Amino acid sequence: MNGIDAWGFATGEPEPADNHRGRAHDPTAGPGHAVPTTTEPSPATTEPSRAVGEAADPQRTARAALTRILEPGDETAGRWLREMGPEALWQTLSDDDSAPPPGASPAKVAGLRLRAARARPTADLDAVTALGGRFICPGDDEWPGQLDDLGDARPIGLWVRGTANLRLWALRSVAVVGARACTEYGAHLATTLGAGLADRGWTVVSGAAYGVDGAAHRGALAADGATTAVMASGVDHPYPRGHTELIGRIAEQGLVVAELPPGDHPTRSRFIQRNRVIAALTRGTVVVEAELRSGSLVTARRAQTLGRFTMGMPGPVTSGLSAGVHQLLRGEAAVVTDADEVIELVGSIGDLAPDREGRTRIRDLLDPVATLVLEALPARGSEGTGHLAQEAGVPRDVTRAKLFELLSLGFVQKCGDRWELARRAETTGRSRRGGT
Repeated sequence: MNGIDAWGFATGEPEPADNHRGRAHDPTAGPGHAVPTTTEPSPATTEPSRAVGEAADPQRTARAALTRILEPGDETAGRWLREMGPEALWQTLSDDDSAPPPGASPAKVAGLRLRAARARPTADLDAVTALGGRFICPGDDEWPGQLDDLGDARPIGLWVRGTANLRLWALRSVAVVGARACTEYGAHLATTLGAGLADRGWTVVSGAAYGVDGAAHRGALAADGATTAVMASGVDHPYPRGHTELIGRIAEQGLVVAELPPGDHPTRSRFIQRNRVIAALTRGTVVVEAELRSGSLVTARRAQTLGRFTMGMPGPVTSGLSAGVHQLLRGEAAVVTDADEVIELVGSIGDLAPDREGRTRIRDLLDPVATLVLEALPARGSEGTGHLAQEAGVPRDVTRAKLFELLSLGFVQKCGDRWELARRAETTGRSRRGGT
């Protein structure tokens, strides 16, 4: 993982008060804590929208243009950006007479210059502002520093819809990903996990796809919690179309984030590159259901290479939709079953999951000597006190006292001067032996 500063834990993060449907969401508070909304939140904290004239900022304008020219995750282009700076790179790709970037192939430069001819960054910045959104860049107060862990694959910038502060929400965030064609079991797990994390003050991050992604978002929304959708398209281009309403709700209550400019469409490679942002943005990734070949496993393994926590929720061993998760759990990921166990891994010291214990039976409460006497009784038939004392290795008077103790608890019954295990009551069909 990048240095502590990338996550902000050693720099004294301010406590945000994001207006969140009547409940302020505090990403620096402990699990399950909500901050009462007593005053109107500061616009500078909750809605860092583009100021008038921001489009004239040459650095921001250049980065906005480059999001339409370069493909997400292109490390070669990322190296050019790092070495040349956004303005020089945009100028180079916009001018056919300029020298190409160092080491660039003629074919690649020619293709990028075709894209550069249609880049209209000011129009894109105005379009996202009209949506109530903004474009954030590395170095901005809202930029999540953990994305810098991606190196030259770091996003050029991020287009964002929603009023919350992305950097602050990302400090306490967990990715929940999985199969699109998930089972009812997977959908239930994802919904419950999303609601549990959100209720404990954590941001649920996913990709707004069908199946596990959508279920996780809905769980967080149902808990009136924080959720972020990372898109493989523009923030104004809901995909899949069937989730248009869901993505709209996320934009109202949470955040919708994309590397691509407004109006851009998803492709197969863009889905894969979107996954790296989900992995880097969050403190850990949970895979709910996934086949052996799954984009969710790509996200989890990318999270692992970035030093994030990687987790999986097991399913039936007969289910192909759990086969990928089980493969991940064979040494690459930790088993989790609910939000408490996830937070125990990704949270602060002391965020421990509750102890798990089976139901206590009356027999568990017997002292060791009484247990020896009880186990000396035959499964069928009866025995005298002397024989039981021999079998248990307990003095006769102690054995007799323990037998009467067991009688009072309903474990044994007396037949003259002999003892036997209590019989099942024929009238009720219930055991008289307290679960033995």
